[in-house]
Amino acid sequence: MIKPTNKPTFIPKMYCSFFGHDYQVTKKVTYHIKEYTCSHCKKQLTTNSNGYLIELTPKFKEINTILERIHTSRVERLKKKTLASSIY
Repeated sequence: MIKPTNKPTFIPKMYCSFFGHDYQVTKKVTYHIKEYTCSHCKKQLTTNSNGYLIELTPKFKEINTILERIHTSRVERLKKKTLASSIY
């Protein structure tokens, strides 16, 4: 059985080294924190606590998951509070 080679991934990496990455937002964690992926080489980045883009490691994936859970619950709680206060 012949193993597939990694040549298809070489071309996008070469493209990015010449022209730069083309990052697109793949996930909005909170209003300020997002996850980005390069459309060519699939490199993943996220925003750190200082607002800079850093590589998305498993540690930051876990942090982003927890932040997203906290953020969505807070937004839902505020929606309920706003709805309840508008009724009165």
